[in-house]
Amino acid sequence: MTDTVPRPTLEAVAARAGVSRATVSRVVNGSDGVREPLAERVRRAVDELGYVPNQAARSLVTKRHDAIAVIVAEPETRVFADPFFARQLRGISKELTAHDNQLVLLLTEDRDDHARVGRYLAGGHVDGALVFSLHIDDPLPQLIQRAGLPTVYGGRPDWNGGQGGVAYVDSDNRGGARDAVRHLLGLGRERVAHITGALDQTAAVDRLDGFRDVMGGADPLLVAEGDFTPGGGERAMRLLLERCPSLDAVFAANDLMAAGALRVLREHGRRVPDDVAVVGFDDMLPIAEQTDPPLTTVRQDIEEMGRLMARRLLNDGAELDGLILPTMLVRRASA
Repeated sequence: MTDTVPRPTLEAVAARAGVSRATVSRVVNGSDGVREPLAERVRRAVDELGYVPNQAARSLVTKRHDAIAVIVAEPETRVFADPFFARQLRGISKELTAHDNQLVLLLTEDRDDHARVGRYLAGGHVDGALVFSLHIDDPLPQLIQRAGLPTVYGGRPDWNGGQGGVAYVDSDNRGGARDAVRHLLGLGRERVAHITGALDQTAAVDRLDGFRDVMGGADPLLVAEGDFTPGGGERAMRLLLERCPSLDAVFAANDLMAAGALRVLREHGRRVPDDVAVVGFDDMLPIAEQTDPPLTTVRQDIEEMGRLMARRLLNDGAELDGLILPTMLVRRASA
């Protein structure tokens, strides 16, 4: 049996540095009001003794936990299968790590999960929340509001009519969709169809609105709802071909659905882009480069979106409004 080495205490650091315990506490917690020569003596004593602050006790003093809840309003099967979420989480993680904050990932799939997350947030375990992939009528915003946590959302919120008072980061979904459809029309295409995302999410609604901005009174049969998954793109593409066999272009609301649409077009003997031109949304690498043919798509910087969400939350002076990131059409062989 080995003896346990006593953990250095604040008192031990104070004795080594020849200062009071209160002075050591202020230096360790990054507070002002300690003259630099004294602060340097404390830091030297900390290094010599190998003192590590007690995080639980520090949280009681500073009222901070250096932990941020990242809430994704999707089941884990979707989160870990869709590279969109990996990119956004990577951007968030990089920014939080740079500021010495821990990421706490919370996923919600049903009402029981919402109740669990609400209890966790109300328990005071984290300093704030980052939330994305919300669906219309999701109870999470109300749960977070009751918990009183600073929050930044990924995507335009819908529960307040977009009237402000909510911090969020989003891409120019509507403008990007307009660029995609204008590109298809510029190629001489006349029967342009749209595969939407899940229409209980604002990104999908905004991209559908962008499609309609350009197409005006397009035949409603040229719009089919998907769900942001490859399978959803396949089902929507089959429905569109049944309804409108003469369609000559498709704008899909994300790259995963565009990849599904390409597979169905190939099954039906439609050449891309000769017979049907296809444009996606996201520029999700390597998917967009590895489809057959490589996918023309609208690029949004998903990782940057995550990074800016975290930055806005960590910046106490962040205004409660929306930050919209630009998009860009990336041309490849599919259109």
